[in-house]
Amino acid sequence: MTKTNPGGNHKKVAIVGLPNTGKTQIFNNLTGEYNVVANYPLTTIEIRRTHSRIRNETYEVIDTPGLHSLYIDSEDEKVVRDLIFSEEPEVIIQCIDANQLKQSLTLTADLLELGMPMVISLNAVDETSRRGIWIDSVGLSRLLGVPVVESIAVTGQGTGELRDALIKAQRGTWEIQYGDTIEKRISAIESRLPKNLPYKRKSAILLLMNDPFMTDYLEKAYGKAEIASVNKEVNEGKGRFRGKISRVISRRRSEWVDDITEKVVRRQRMAPRELSQDFARLSRHPVFGIPILLMIIYVMYLLVANVANTIAKWMNDVLWVPIENMIAGISPAGFWHDFLIGDYGVLSLGLSNALITVLPILSVFFVMLHILEDSGYMPNLTVLTKRIFEKIGLSGAAIMPVVLGFGCKTMATLTTKSLHSRRERYIAIYLVAFAIPCAPQMGLNMSILGRMGINAFILTFSVLTFVEIAAGLALNKILKEEEKTEFVQELPLMRLPNPRAVLIKTYYRLYWFLKEAIPVFLYAALVLFAIDKLGILDATKRALSPVIKGLLGLPLEMVDALILCMARHEAAAALIIDLVEKGKLNYVQCIVAVTIATMFVPCLANIMAMIKELGAKRALIMGVIINISSFLIAGALNWVLTVIFQF
Repeated sequence: MTKTNPGGNHKKVAIVGLPNTGKTQIFNNLTGEYNVVANYPLTTIEIRRTHSRIRNETYEVIDTPGLHSLYIDSEDEKVVRDLIFSEEPEVIIQCIDANQLKQSLTLTADLLELGMPMVISLNAVDETSRRGIWIDSVGLSRLLGVPVVESIAVTGQGTGELRDALIKAQRGTWEIQYGDTIEKRISAIESRLPKNLPYKRKSAILLLMNDPFMTDYLEKAYGKAEIASVNKEVNEGKGRFRGKISRVISRRRSEWVDDITEKVVRRQRMAPRELSQDFARLSRHPVFGIPILLMIIYVMYLLVANVANTIAKWMNDVLWVPIENMIAGISPAGFWHDFLIGDYGVLSLGLSNALITVLPILSVFFVMLHILEDSGYMPNLTVLTKRIFEKIGLSGAAIMPVVLGFGCKTMATLTTKSLHSRRERYIAIYLVAFAIPCAPQMGLNMSILGRMGINAFILTFSVLTFVEIAAGLALNKILKEEEKTEFVQELPLMRLPNPRAVLIKTYYRLYWFLKEAIPVFLYAALVLFAIDKLGILDATKRALSPVIKGLLGLPLEMVDALILCMARHEAAAALIIDLVEKGKLNYVQCIVAVTIATMFVPCLANIMAMIKELGAKRALIMGVIINISSFLIAGALNWVLTVIFQF
């Protein structure tokens, strides 16, 4: 298999399925590309495409966000259905987690009703067998009329068979009728639909079921005038039917799902006890969940503070110091010395900080984070924190994006598009941008505070937690109340992470970090070097002295860190580490510095995501409020800690 970018004809293959069923892993296996996978929903939030040559055929393979059914009630699912309806892919691969077969068959029913070629990838069959569950994939294929390929996507097993099945993809078997009355209504609506509309029967059914987005889709595609007669026929059909048509249709489909499940699933009478699921229950328990969370954070802290910092120090002594001494010997004091290895040197502040200071810390932290992601702990954490989030105006689907902010703020902000309530979306985006450290920043904060001891770490993150909750409570009071969404969290099985998958994901995350961060580190160093030589930096420091030294109690070098925050928080954290190493930050100053750096100015990527979801005006107002709040809170913290530690 080779990747290509053809200009001619190619077949489109769309990979669809419920959230967290292995779609992105299948995409990676088929195409040879790598996108992040994790054992929780909302990992994929945008459509991804690539061209690949599979079994001598050229395909455009499309990875999509999670989809429960073709009856849509959220914007993110609408994107997937619009893709299917507008682009009409030649083949659909439905990825089914074998542990969620019954839930997935509802979507299968929808896809079969489209009458398009399909292949089913039955993933995680190893897990069901360990749990004493056997799924007859041959029988399932016979009943559905489409190829069914067993797979263990995380290890790549079944990928070859799936590639072969693409060639054999065919339209499935769908023989359900909804009764004479409803069938007549469906036929009448079909006759009114535009001639070139694909999937007319399915479109008619969705209109009868009051799908909130279907009418808008048709009106945008064909015009309101042409769809007016369709809407009239739909309203007449619903008016002549006693009862709710959607309920009848759903009941018939549920009966079909139950029938298929009963025929293909066999369970042992005595299943082995699953310790992982016992741990999952404890991790979301209101009493036992908190100690488990604190223990996980403590282990991560110890690994970063001891292992990562030791590696960083060794790399500095063995790799950087000899290079620095060599350059100092070649280039005496002057312009080129300052340009290369001075306080704002492109090698000292730029390259060395990225490779020697930040990289080893992130390496250790990412391994731990990816173990948590792949184990399935994150969704259980959302259940654990449910009560807290409800107090600050968040419920239902809003909980997951906020928790995901601890991984990547940008991705977490983009996932808020799935929220129905504008109020909840605004609160969630604010909280993600404010006092939540993303994964790289969390790891670096642990490294900085680890140099001051565990008490500094506990105190700092207690303050950040407090201000985050306080901000949520304030927004909950200020913003107008809206109808809250019901809390429904899909809980994947807790799994023992695959070490190879964890290491691969860590490698790619570090690769992407270096690819994005090294240019930013170098450009930031160049900017600081230039404005320092021009005298602008000193003037800025003098102007900000009352705020930095007076309000925050920090050395003026923190101005450099705050400027770097605007480019990338990891660069600012590396500079703070350097200040700690040089003894320029004491215990209190270190806590204040980490606090202000965490809250101050979201990264550029997150700002762009905020603009995308809120609009430029609202995002700008939010950014200004966050920055003003950051200085006021950090100033108050400095005053309180100074008073406390004087006695």
